[in-house]
Amino acid sequence: MHSVRVRGIYTTAVTQLLSENGLDVVQASEPIRERFDDEFQVAPADVSIETTRDRQGVSISGPSEAVDAVAAELESVAVDAFRWDAAAPRGAVYDGEIIETIGSGAVVDLGDGRWGFLQYDDVDGYVDVGNRYRVQVHEPTPPWDDDRPLVRPEIEVRTGLCRLTRGESGVSAAARGPRGNELVGMTDLLSTDVPDGWGLRWRHAAAEADLEAMGNGLAHVVDRARALEADLEAAADGPGEPALIAAPEATTWVWFGRESRFALDAARRAVENTMPGHHRTKAADRAASAAVDFVEAVCDAAGDDEDDAFPFDAVSRQFGPTTGDRLTLGHGKPDGRLISLGTGKVTGWDPDGSITLERQLSGGGTYDALGVPKEAGDVAVTKLREGRWWYPTTYRDAEGTAKGTYVNVCTPVELFPDCARYVDLYVDVIRHADGTVEVVDEAELEAAVDDGLVSEALAKKARSVAGAVERALSK
Repeated sequence: MHSVRVRGIYTTAVTQLLSENGLDVVQASEPIRERFDDEFQVAPADVSIETTRDRQGVSISGPSEAVDAVAAELESVAVDAFRWDAAAPRGAVYDGEIIETIGSGAVVDLGDGRWGFLQYDDVDGYVDVGNRYRVQVHEPTPPWDDDRPLVRPEIEVRTGLCRLTRGESGVSAAARGPRGNELVGMTDLLSTDVPDGWGLRWRHAAAEADLEAMGNGLAHVVDRARALEADLEAAADGPGEPALIAAPEATTWVWFGRESRFALDAARRAVENTMPGHHRTKAADRAASAAVDFVEAVCDAAGDDEDDAFPFDAVSRQFGPTTGDRLTLGHGKPDGRLISLGTGKVTGWDPDGSITLERQLSGGGTYDALGVPKEAGDVAVTKLREGRWWYPTTYRDAEGTAKGTYVNVCTPVELFPDCARYVDLYVDVIRHADGTVEVVDEAELEAAVDDGLVSEALAKKARSVAGAVERALSK
């Protein structure tokens, strides 16, 4: 049985799902311990699950086999959940070379088309192009994020209970006061010794650990440090040419679409009062988390009926988008990339979850599939509706004459405060200015299925939606 530590806005739902499927959740936070009848051990975690900074999904890090088992459970939560392996996983060690200095840090070539970001404050001395460092990935980034993984020269191994840092010495604790002093003092009583050349720091979770749990945690992290040390010693003296030196962990990303968030609501509702659209609302804005917690705390009946509608009206009025706001079309791709199709102004809003977005376009080139030229003064009018598997964009010239309509088939649209999010499913429907309607890019969808980027179930849904749209536009 793999042990898992979970943190972030999806914690309750993920804990419920993993527990139902035989995975052992450890180091649970106080709110989680209060919500579940089960006791949670304060023990080392094989796998760490953390919500991404933009709240769109989760990272899963740990040994490859354990990560695969956990990711498989979360990937299956609904048809619009996507999974991607990190190119530069957490804890991986690389020899890297500075290729550009920007802002507060430098871009590091890690080899094989991988790049990282090194902050100047993490390095002694002046950083310049051509400098080489042996670095470790401390904060990987999801494929839909423009940021590069954060790397540092500091080499460490960590679990939820403690951390070993290479090149340091001594024992310290994150907890302050008597408990922190106690953790430091109790270290001498443990049967496992801290390796020479490594410094030990007990993390906050260790404050609730007993002596047995501390011993297990230290033994776990020492075993991993020794394995990493062996990999580093086997590598040539460095830093050398950009290349991977060691990858003690794997990292996988799971992105949740709208249906996935509502499936997670259902899992959470099994153990805790959950309003309709709990995870959808929390993913919209950090400030929304406190609002959702407040509603669920004071309204005992909130969310008892899982068929209740998502309160788009209230959420969008409070956090956006609404009339006059600026909104970006966040065009996700099944390989994990996020492409902006431009930013426009919300010119229409309806409490049922519909908005109209207008974008001013510049000239040059042609509109995909429509085959008509883009001209200065053209306007793109996009109709978006929360939860719908498609959305149309009509292109008009400066006089208002329609040049054609492009209907994008995608995972259910989510209208976040500053960005409409979905994953494109390749197949689309177009209506030409003369009224001719056709389905396009079906071959691209088939290729994505063959490549394992889109599941057959999701592809079937995309074909069904495209067919329905085609019939509607042909009437």
